Amino acid sequence: MKQIILIGGSPTAGKSYTARKLAEQLKLPWISTDTIRDQMRRIVRKEDYPELFHHPKVTSEVAVEFLTGNTAEEIVKHQNKESIDVWKGVKAIIETDYVWESFIIEGVAILPHFVADLSKKNKHVKPIFLINEDTARIRKTIFTRGLWDDADKYPDKVKEKEVEWVIAFNNYIKNEARKYKLPVVSIGNHKHYLKEVKRLIK
Repeated sequence: MKQIILIGGSPTAGKSYTARKLAEQLKLPWISTDTIRDQMRRIVRKEDYPELFHHPKVTSEVAVEFLTGNTAEEIVKHQNKESIDVWKGVKAIIETDYVWESFIIEGVAILPHFVADLSKKNKHVKPIFLINEDTARIRKTIFTRGLWDDADKYPDKVKEKEVEWVIAFNNYIKNEARKYKLPVVSIGNHKHYLKEVKRLIK
């Protein structure tokens, strides 16, 4: 039976981990929207997909400048602008006669308003959104590994801005998913949230 699982959510919400665990258990291939974005950058024209090339290569220096120069809400808006272009690639994979019949796609470019109509029209498309509402866990993850680069390459005040925008993105995802009546799972109890994810995608 054909099944396409779409996993959206904020950084630190465990999208990649969840995709990998589901892929192992369901014997499905999976791909990240980051990979799709990077592949698109190699083959599309910049003038046709300008938001893809706003930060074509994120280094610690670029991240510091971007994070310090924008509010958390502005960063969310910028991320979502890029996601508009990335979604075109995601949708092409879903709607074309792709080599995979069933698969998983995860990433921040999976947004509720993108998948709402798609999942209604295609019963084999199963979207789910993960949120991380544990601020202490978000901070620990960011201060340990960073979001875009090694955490030790930039100052703590920048990491605090990363924490702010992840919290803002969590709130955005939660509100938008509820608006479109799409399933949201808080990773809260790390040991048990996967059971809820599997229940919701059946």
